[in-house]
Amino acid sequence: MTLPALSAETRAENLRKAVAVRRERSELLDALKHGRLSLREVLDRDDQAVGKIFVKRLLEGLPTIGKIRAGQLLVEIGISDRRRVRGLGARQRARLLELFPHQR
Repeated sequence: MTLPALSAETRAENLRKAVAVRRERSELLDALKHGRLSLREVLDRDDQAVGKIFVKRLLEGLPTIGKIRAGQLLVEIGISDRRRVRGLGARQRARLLELFPHQR
């Protein structure tokens, strides 16, 4: 199966969209790290920028949580390290919010 040929304009538009989503994701994680957004607010959002964030990356974005602790939390909750936010179940979301009550 071959990919369709894209025009230069289509490629440029797709690149602009990708950059905008990456920028939004970066700003969201920065706001989470600095307390301008809570974990609950992030998990309640239902858009592409949040949905495609890996849960491990989201946890690393919390204040005082590093790579090691984020990995430990994923194992404790039973979430794959390749799981994205949009793939979390209701119980997994609830468990994350239980673990971070100060982030509500």
